[in-house]
Amino acid sequence: MSITVISERDGKYRQRVVVDGFEDLFVDSPRIVGGDESAPDPHDYFDLSLAACKAITAQMYAYRKEWPLEGVTAIVSRDERDERHGVYRLDVLLRFHGDLDDAQLERLTEISNRCPIHRLMTTSTVEITTRRD
Repeated sequence: MSITVISERDGKYRQRVVVDGFEDLFVDSPRIVGGDESAPDPHDYFDLSLAACKAITAQMYAYRKEWPLEGVTAIVSRDERDERHGVYRLDVLLRFHGDLDDAQLERLTEISNRCPIHRLMTTSTVEITTRRD
């Protein structure tokens, strides 16, 4: 799979994102740094990937266990005050919908912490190579 990001000519910092096989997405910058806020910014996509992964992982687990999970709401709040010092905090509030007991709710919360994006963000070393053409 490849992801291509292309600057939009009609927007200051707006970018069109092409992901093979999907509709285009858009990314922009906040007004405070000169963007138009016409789309989520890169931090938003970083944060939402964690929330989506946690929700999907919990749903997959509940489905496999045949638990009555009807849906998940994941709300992410970011604290970026210390980002320049290497600390970026995300607080995730999970709401599990369905007739679940306390043990099931606890287990779904634990399982959500094992989602691939959570693990990537907290335990992996990410190596990035940037080249130019």
